[in-house]
Amino acid sequence: MAPSVPSTRSGLFVVALCFLTIVADGFDLIVYGATVPSLLDEPGWEMSHGSAGLIGSWTLAGLMVGFLLAGPLTDRIGRRNVMMVGVLWFSAGSAACALAQSPEFFGFARFLTGIGLGGVVPSAVALTIEFAPKGRRQLYNGLMLTGYSVGGIISALAAIALLPEHSWRLMYAIAALYVVVLPVMYFRLPESVNYLAVQGKTSEARELAEQYRLDFDAMAAEHAEQAAAANQDAQVRRGYQLLLSHGFRASAILFVITGFCAQLIVYGLNTWLPQLMREAGYPLGSSLQFLLVLQVGAIIGALGGSLLADRFGSKRIVIPFFLVGALSLLVLSQKLDIAFLMVAVAGAGLGTIGTSTLTYGYVAEHFPASCRGSAVGAVMGLARFGAILGPLLGGWILGSNVGHEWNFYAFALPALIAAVFVALVPTIATTGSPAQSFAGAASPSPASTVTREDTPR
Repeated sequence: MAPSVPSTRSGLFVVALCFLTIVADGFDLIVYGATVPSLLDEPGWEMSHGSAGLIGSWTLAGLMVGFLLAGPLTDRIGRRNVMMVGVLWFSAGSAACALAQSPEFFGFARFLTGIGLGGVVPSAVALTIEFAPKGRRQLYNGLMLTGYSVGGIISALAAIALLPEHSWRLMYAIAALYVVVLPVMYFRLPESVNYLAVQGKTSEARELAEQYRLDFDAMAAEHAEQAAAANQDAQVRRGYQLLLSHGFRASAILFVITGFCAQLIVYGLNTWLPQLMREAGYPLGSSLQFLLVLQVGAIIGALGGSLLADRFGSKRIVIPFFLVGALSLLVLSQKLDIAFLMVAVAGAGLGTIGTSTLTYGYVAEHFPASCRGSAVGAVMGLARFGAILGPLLGGWILGSNVGHEWNFYAFALPALIAAVFVALVPTIATTGSPAQSFAGAASPSPASTVTREDTPR
């Protein structure tokens, strides 16, 4: 049982704790790309562009495993427990990276680190969406997921300051220090209200909702309404079983394809952008600055897009943001003055990393609470095939001597495809007054009177 939480706490406190864990994920997202030039020069390792891309993909394979395992686990054993295990796991993996004596061991340690990182993100998204005010869910989720870019900025700044004079090992040792967040999470991070209720702990769930000033009855009604929209009984089905039901299957597939495209771009750029800029003639320090600007653009996209998504709806914002990303990547393929180049890099961050953040919030909002963790985990997990392909694609293009600009062409196309598939995501609308409460989660009750409509809201 989660420790009792003072009634004065707000949902923003939960967002802050989730944010701290995502910062670590963002640091790890950038640290490999920032250290690739140093790893390529590591004495005795003899790494090529292709092997560096392969190691980058091993990390993402670990992330995929972590997402696919953590998603359903969060719906079964709770968001809080999964997050704490994940923090411990990726801290240990980062320490192993810092101590690696061969590229093979380093790659294996990166794979293990990825599993731990994949364990925290679905829980963080699910908890944030749950504890956020209903009209500010995308904003709170955007604030939390800016941790990716904040962690990336910290990683880029650390690389600029440390790598010219110190070993790349120091960067991974810094990541391992994130274990200090674990005691704070143990004593202060609450469990999911929805999870407690589905487990039959209704009184505990209601008490926790009151402490965080959440409308428990409204949460119960929304849960029943979303489940009824898919023609499923929420008392029986949850997790992957509900996610793969007739009402949600098509949306899940479209989101996976969208996530695949987004992750291919995000991880391809973050792995190879410093090296691409070095190939274009920029020194290492200047190349790392582009990585920093990419993260600044991502923060602008995540926060600005979240505010717009709460007002106009996620779909109406995600589509044009992906198009901005595609256009920016095409611009980057050209020779530009430094000012225009920086604007294009920021636009690429807004339209790729920032828009990926908005997409995860869209997924969490689209699916009911009883399969929200599974939905986020499945989409982010299966999308990792794109993340695995991204570094490999960049390494292959750089190694083939066809010109670094082809990397930007290759990453612009998935952004266009993502915009098209987001446009195809169906809108589920419901009518009626759901009377079903979470109290019935442990014992069947009459079906909800909610009906499903095929017309959009």
